[in-house]
Amino acid sequence: MNPVLCGLAANTALPPELVDRLVATADADIAVELAGRADLSRAQAVALASRVEESAVRLVYEGKLTAADIDPTAQPDAALALLDEGAGDPEWARLLAADPIVERRERLAACAGLPVDVVAALAADSDARVVAELASRTTPETAAALAAHPHAEVRRAVAANEATPPTVLAALISGEGLPPARWCLVCDREETPYAHDPHGPRPDCDLPPGASCDGSHESTVHDMLQAALRNTATPTEAVIGFAGHPSTLLRWALTTRPDLPSEVYGRLAADATPGIRADIAANPAIADDLIRVLAADREPFVRRALADNPRIPLDVLTDLARTTRIGPTPLPRIAVASDDEVRELARSPIPAARMLVALRRDLPAVLRDELATDPDAKVVKSIAPHPGLSEAQLRAMVDRHGTRVVARVATNPQASPQLLTDLTRHEPSVRKVFREVARHRNATATALLACLVDWQARSIAAGHPALPPPVITELLADADRQVAEAAAANPSLPLAVMCELVPSP
Repeated sequence: MNPVLCGLAANTALPPELVDRLVATADADIAVELAGRADLSRAQAVALASRVEESAVRLVYEGKLTAADIDPTAQPDAALALLDEGAGDPEWARLLAADPIVERRERLAACAGLPVDVVAALAADSDARVVAELASRTTPETAAALAAHPHAEVRRAVAANEATPPTVLAALISGEGLPPARWCLVCDREETPYAHDPHGPRPDCDLPPGASCDGSHESTVHDMLQAALRNTATPTEAVIGFAGHPSTLLRWALTTRPDLPSEVYGRLAADATPGIRADIAANPAIADDLIRVLAADREPFVRRALADNPRIPLDVLTDLARTTRIGPTPLPRIAVASDDEVRELARSPIPAARMLVALRRDLPAVLRDELATDPDAKVVKSIAPHPGLSEAQLRAMVDRHGTRVVARVATNPQASPQLLTDLTRHEPSVRKVFREVARHRNATATALLACLVDWQARSIAAGHPALPPPVITELLADADRQVAEAAAANPSLPLAVMCELVPSP
């Protein structure tokens, strides 16, 4: 990989004639960057696909190639990409349904809108992986037919398909009305009984850890049950009995469902597995009384999950904020708080509550300004990126709270060039400041030169268009490949240097 040429291939200021030269000499790495260019012409895209065959797939997904540009026999992967986009010729699907490479038939099975005869051919494919891929996303009628497929892997895929009819999903759970499965991916490859070591997988085996079969295809059946329990199309009455199942994974599969009776949610909320309780805590379908029970859970990450529940009562959330580390992530409940609730939170005696509401970027000016002068540094850190703050307010924050807030002040989109420069000179310095300044659109050359000293900020600063052109040119030879690539992608790189770097065909 040549980092400089890869950077140039992504440089938005590269003129068309130099793009042509790169297309004519591209390798696979350069082709990846060229394929992502917004200004790549159709002629350049066709030439690139001809030179680097694997680039054709990305060019399709980038909208640079059409069916007229693709030969499905010579470029089957690109043809599959077009079929996946719904822009391929139906005849290609018939051709690819007979492709000898299983992975291609599998990818074809994932495409929507296939002709009926192609769907029938894929449903009868000799490889279960192809049929399973079809089953996982096909129509209700085809999914219902495949529920009786003799391969357990296909039934697992049917169980995961939300288009599968509810009665079929219930039958997959109970087994009623379906013949027993005859094969699974384990007994396809190994003599039974067989159990794949979950801790020391064989290097020549691609079965998942823990895969096993004693003739009953137990690991695949277990996976099928998990898929059916997670599937919201599965009838409630078919799944509620699993709340007390010995398998932790099957109980866990119920936790995100929106349709369970309150007593089942309550049983899962008392589960010995903390992860199950955490997922129940985040489920918007649980009632207020259960939310209050979970607020007292002994595990901090269960309480943290509860904070993400959009239906959590505000008083519970405020109490949680006292004892649970929530961090600088906007919470769903805060996002939908009413005007009165926002005022209540912003003027709460609890700093953590003020911090949560300070993360909103649509606060009334009076509340925003109050929070900007908050005595608690955590609150100020939350409000510092608010775009409505003035430079005087931002400087006052730094004066009062110093290193605790300087990095967040540097993220403010309206921070002035001089303020950003001053933040890079703050004593004592905070390393994260350099990264934030390096990516700020208002950063000056002086500030960016200071950022180059920090190894984590160096590659970010190297790509900033305000960096002086001579410095950008020097960075092309940097020992760090990421820095060199970022410098080459910098639109302020002199044109003469670009011309020297791009090889002639």
